[in-house]
Amino acid sequence: MMKQLPLLPLLLLFSLLTGNSSACTNADSKVISTEGTDVILPCSPSTRENLQNKLFDWKKVDQGGDTQHEVFMYDSAVHYEHHSGQSEQFKGRVSHFQNELKHGNASIFIRKTKVIDSGSYTCYFPRLQPDEKFCIELIVGASPKPSVKTIDQANSWARLQCEVHGANPEPKVEWWDSSGNILPAEEPQVLKNGKKSYDVTVNITVTKTDRYRCVATQEEIKHQISAEILVYISGEESEKSSGAASKPYVKVVDQTKDWSLLQCLVRGAYPKPLLEWRNSSGNIVPAAEPQVSEREGSYDVILQTTVTKTDRYHCVVTQEEISHETRAETFVHITGGNPEKKLGFVLSDVALVALGGVVVVVILAGVVVELCIPQHRNGACSGAMV
Repeated sequence: MMKQLPLLPLLLLFSLLTGNSSACTNADSKVISTEGTDVILPCSPSTRENLQNKLFDWKKVDQGGDTQHEVFMYDSAVHYEHHSGQSEQFKGRVSHFQNELKHGNASIFIRKTKVIDSGSYTCYFPRLQPDEKFCIELIVGASPKPSVKTIDQANSWARLQCEVHGANPEPKVEWWDSSGNILPAEEPQVLKNGKKSYDVTVNITVTKTDRYRCVATQEEIKHQISAEILVYISGEESEKSSGAASKPYVKVVDQTKDWSLLQCLVRGAYPKPLLEWRNSSGNIVPAAEPQVSEREGSYDVILQTTVTKTDRYHCVVTQEEISHETRAETFVHITGGNPEKKLGFVLSDVALVALGGVVVVVILAGVVVELCIPQHRNGACSGAMV
């Protein structure tokens, strides 16, 4: 006949392992994390006594308190690494602070948190007199970056879509323009995946060329993330608001005989333009760093360069996003020039003077000969010719 085990010790053991099955009503502390990070759930008895030879038990309690999951148990140096009982969800991911037990620290460390880890946790000291239980709320947020795209477009409008998948807690999704203004959008489409994550879709129709952002905000975990998209509206009304750069204004700011400082100015351009100085051969001329200022969503840009050669220079303004290019030019005459070229000009002048002298002598000689020929016939110029 099988020997019957005493009932009282079995009931006591069951009581120690299960503790109070009620869910947390008021959390003693709240821990907020994002998916994939590590967290510490804090717990210490009010007595702060040495726990090396004590028992404490961590459980995760589902809403309503119907189901409890064993997270971690410590009993006089024996814990779940040495025997079965721990929930599969937490195996290999939970540890305690062995060196802190003597200071009354029963906190646990959870590695690589998941959204399903969110919930209420109890830290229970059943052998203390009286026993103590603490409740810790863990919120693990999933904060994926929104996905944005254009789903339809005409020459005067564009319909944009923003999707956020697998977010927890439920995010607030908004469309913003480049100035940070919240734009009127369609009603969000929210799909709840089980109990722990949300898919949210928000559409909007825009009529202006601009850079638009979809912003997802999760206040509970103090998290915000966004994605942006550039929309170009090709219609007439949108052309006026697109800010395509007008012809740049160029001028000579300063000049000496050896160099000239040129300036190119563009005002009210959007998208942000690229400015370059080029010579008559189309080569890019080195220039100073552009001076850029933003004003109500458009850009003013100044670009200066110093040139040392006589040439025709172009300031070229490019906006690749809207396939737009415009330019202006200026002619610069440098009077200093190359010393060798100067010497060449001097020698040329001397040669021209010498050549002119020779021509004059030849002409005079011709005149003398012309005058003497008739007289020579009469014998009067013989002495003169000698």
